[in-house]
Amino acid sequence: MQRKVLIIDYDKSSMDLMRRLITKAKLRPICTTSLVEAKHVFSSSAPEEYLCAVVDFDLPDAKNGEAIDFAIASFLPTIVVTAKDDESTRTTILEKRVVDYIPKENTQVYDYLTRLLHRLGKNKKIGVLVVDNVRVSRQTMTALLRRQNFITFEAMDTKQSIDILRSHSNIRLVIVDENISGITGIQLVSELRKTYGKEDLAIIGIPSNATSGLSARFIKSGANDYLHRPYCHEEFFCRIMQNVERLENIETIRRVANSDYLTGLPNRRHFFTCVTAVQKVTPKSQSLAIIDIDHFKNINDTYGHDCGDYTLKELAKLVAEFFEDHIAARFGGEEFCVYFSNMVAAEVMHIMEDFRQAIGNKVLTFEKQSISCTVSIGLTHKSKGGINAMIRLADEHLYSAKNSGRNQVVTD
Repeated sequence: MQRKVLIIDYDKSSMDLMRRLITKAKLRPICTTSLVEAKHVFSSSAPEEYLCAVVDFDLPDAKNGEAIDFAIASFLPTIVVTAKDDESTRTTILEKRVVDYIPKENTQVYDYLTRLLHRLGKNKKIGVLVVDNVRVSRQTMTALLRRQNFITFEAMDTKQSIDILRSHSNIRLVIVDENISGITGIQLVSELRKTYGKEDLAIIGIPSNATSGLSARFIKSGANDYLHRPYCHEEFFCRIMQNVERLENIETIRRVANSDYLTGLPNRRHFFTCVTAVQKVTPKSQSLAIIDIDHFKNINDTYGHDCGDYTLKELAKLVAEFFEDHIAARFGGEEFCVYFSNMVAAEVMHIMEDFRQAIGNKVLTFEKQSISCTVSIGLTHKSKGGINAMIRLADEHLYSAKNSGRNQVVTD
């Protein structure tokens, strides 16, 4: 479903620009020019259809930000745009639970809107851990993070931090205050860097005072960035965004280097690199599946190798879709491999059965020829002996699936 963005703006040129940007971001702009119109339009749709709202501070029927209050009360992440650049307006906006605000200064600032829209969608799958021994401080930061759709976690000491990181592989950013229980924040950063590299986990340190020496110590101990108190919301959001985007840019470079040329999935080398990194933190549970296309040689022999390549690419799309939150790769030939961490065996089995049925129900069309195929899957939940032992066990189960009639999942 294409997500909607509610725009409330009376200025035609601004509206036209935002409409183009939102459409370019593959979202559906819902354009209104007043608070009354916005209420009417919004009431006719389900709230979950909307990603966010982009609201002008000053409207003919809402001179003092009442449209912002409506969007927030409607549980829409709200981005404010305004032609007013005075400090009083800025303060008024930031006192509300907005995602951010954008002054209508020039077209460049609208590029920032594009980034925000992109982030609001992606942040729903990104975890951020806040480590601080003061409960109010933790909750203040997590409240700000949730405005931007991040998944938030809280800890007050080293043990809680490490336990949470081990249990939630979606955490990409840790915010560490200098004052935490047991050890200093700088010591915790150093401890985390023994396991997590800067390319895999971003860390922002919060010094207890404004001295440059403490900020430098955070950086020297492995932090990616630092943030001084008292911080303004804008700086907080900007630093969070740039650190998360940096990780994603690094991941993009890695993906290009480690992708299978035909399907675009991660290749075998990248698969081992990712799994090895996850296993360093000893997941509570692990599973591995090897997927093999049944009678793939017949497809090549009957329809040609171009059709075989087409089939691999189409199945790879389903692999990417089904296992987006796990580690999946093309292993070679017509084989794919998927690794699961911290997921119970029954749930993994359920996912693999759903995937097998989805493949069996899919009809491919190549040069007006309809093609159907099935897959056999070997699945193991036994992690003793590491990744190589898991692959051997999954391969044995795959062999059993092939010998038992194909189109099935065989597990431990």
